[in-house]
Amino acid sequence: MNILQQDIQYLPGVGPNRKKMLCEELGISTIGDLLQYYPYRYVDRSRLYSISELNGEMPFVQVCGYILSFETFKMSARKERVVAHFTDGSGKVMDLVWFVYGKSALTKYKVNTKYVVFGKPSVFNGRIQVAHPDIDLAETLELSTMKMLPYYHTTEKMKKAGMNSRTIEKLTKTMVSTIKETLPETLQPDMLERLHLMGRDEALRTIHYPQNAKDLERARVRLKFEELFYVQLNIIRYASDHRRKYRGYVFNRVGDLFNSFYYHHLPFELTGAQKRVIREIRKDTGSGKQMNRLLQGDVGSGKTLVALMSMLIALDNGYQACIMAPTEILAEQHSQTIRDFLGDMAVRVELLTGIVKGKKREEVLNGLLTGEVQILVGTHAVIEDTVQFARLGFVVVDEQHRFGVAQRAKLWSKSQNPPHVLVMTATPIPRTLAMTLYGDLDVSVIDELPPGRKPIRTLHVYDNRLGTLYNGIHRQIEQGRQVYIVFPLIEESESMDLKNLEDGFEQLKVVFPEYRLSKVHGKMKPKEKEEEMQRFVSGETQILVATTVIEVGVNVPNASVMVILEAQRFGLSQLHQLRGRVGRGADQSFCILVTNYNLSADTRKRIDIMCDTNDGFRIAEADLKLRGPGDLEGTQQSGMAFDLKIADIARDGQLVQLARDEAQRIVEDDPTCQDAKYLVLWNRLRELRKTNINWAAIS
Repeated sequence: MNILQQDIQYLPGVGPNRKKMLCEELGISTIGDLLQYYPYRYVDRSRLYSISELNGEMPFVQVCGYILSFETFKMSARKERVVAHFTDGSGKVMDLVWFVYGKSALTKYKVNTKYVVFGKPSVFNGRIQVAHPDIDLAETLELSTMKMLPYYHTTEKMKKAGMNSRTIEKLTKTMVSTIKETLPETLQPDMLERLHLMGRDEALRTIHYPQNAKDLERARVRLKFEELFYVQLNIIRYASDHRRKYRGYVFNRVGDLFNSFYYHHLPFELTGAQKRVIREIRKDTGSGKQMNRLLQGDVGSGKTLVALMSMLIALDNGYQACIMAPTEILAEQHSQTIRDFLGDMAVRVELLTGIVKGKKREEVLNGLLTGEVQILVGTHAVIEDTVQFARLGFVVVDEQHRFGVAQRAKLWSKSQNPPHVLVMTATPIPRTLAMTLYGDLDVSVIDELPPGRKPIRTLHVYDNRLGTLYNGIHRQIEQGRQVYIVFPLIEESESMDLKNLEDGFEQLKVVFPEYRLSKVHGKMKPKEKEEEMQRFVSGETQILVATTVIEVGVNVPNASVMVILEAQRFGLSQLHQLRGRVGRGADQSFCILVTNYNLSADTRKRIDIMCDTNDGFRIAEADLKLRGPGDLEGTQQSGMAFDLKIADIARDGQLVQLARDEAQRIVEDDPTCQDAKYLVLWNRLRELRKTNINWAAIS
């Protein structure tokens, strides 16, 4: 058996109980899993500091000394803070603090015993303190031989069971010394040479125990490149395979419907970006290959109009078209928008969502089968087995990150050949992320707003200035405008958030007694929610109090003010999406971000970025850097669901590009994956596809 597949239980120091913990908490069940559980930081443990050298700006440090005494402070009825006063013998004292698990510290550590304390120093009430330090008996550490010591993430449950970073480090040390043979290489020799990459065996050993910073960096680059290379190889191999296997319907004419719409119904002159994208779609759909195109465009940039004009080309060539949206509200909005655009044109547009039932549903389904229904707008209801088309040729998937790949693929089965697919998103995606998330799609970008739109002014207001803010809202409503006021609704504290929204709604009725208010949140029944939304859309109510349920797709040109309460609780992408609900008319619009004074550095950065720019792509880049790819709206289910163990899409953009270029070169040279010289790569890709990595989400 390959040593990397060996059960972790049989590694000295593990056993059945620790194996269970490692497996449940960290997903480590084999030697290979542990080998690829990489440290998150390294510390030069050969250096000891004195307390007098420490300040609150320093990174992690270690100090050798004694605990003089313990003190316990009540924080609440069930919580207490434990403080150990620690000295290095110089007369200087610092505090070691535990906000949780203080009782175990009291029993585990002894007064007047020599310890080495490791942690991040901070200053509290003029004294140096280290919260939740790592503590080792001084006699057990060989500081003279310790160089860059690896540190590993562990969970609270593991720490409680006595398995901290130190435990993992000891197991890793045992494992590395146990693996005597050279680990098999997974990249080609010429690739290693050309790109100056470290060998795999050396990289996997060095990543845990580097001799110096230079070796560590080389090991990191090698392992990051490998991860990114196989992701890109899989995407590009899939896209190449798909293009070879599947022919697309040929739309070889632009006919009466498109021309009639363009010359007689177009509400405004298309922007240069919209014209460019329509040309790209026209070229794709006339090529004989199935189109798979991603259309990125900021909120309000006119993606729906581009989608409609593309669908009219399908209709002119005798095919049906379908647009799939993630929510009933958005589907209804698209349906209404398309009907408004088309006016009196002889095009049958139907809506299909969960609430379309009985006779009406039967009419729609029959119309699809006969081909009389030319454009279908719906939610995921359109992929149900009962929904069959006569000749489906063009599919638009809006806000695609809300749909899994399997759901999109179901649409293909409704047509003899796969229909052309246009995937739209109003969440601008940074280039490096798009290469990984949507690497199998061609990308179009609408980077201009329609004429006459004024940039939205974004302001930051502290919550002690609400009176002034409410006066401003009064003035806007007096001028005939409408206002959104958004409360957070975050799952972890849903019941409390809902109470805040309900209480806030009642307070706002008192603040604005002369106006009518609507209220919308995700826990309402669809019919109630729709009624409240329609009251606001029609202008019957002046203020809509809501949660982020209005984040996508609601279009009220008369609404000019978006107030986001507790804005510090929202991510950048979410704030940007909410802001996009206003600024849809010709009037100056405002987005007001309301927070308290107590903001973290990251939150201040988010708020500042929102106030500085309306550019969704700049915001997406900043969001990626601040939060990482796994946290970006929707990415967990649309391609980043696999686990990158060491690469970071936000910070490793150059490596992403390098990996993509290499993968492209190989697939072009060996499109059928048969060439013996690439055998090591194709075998490794097959091996990876058998693991729990969610490769299907990428392809």
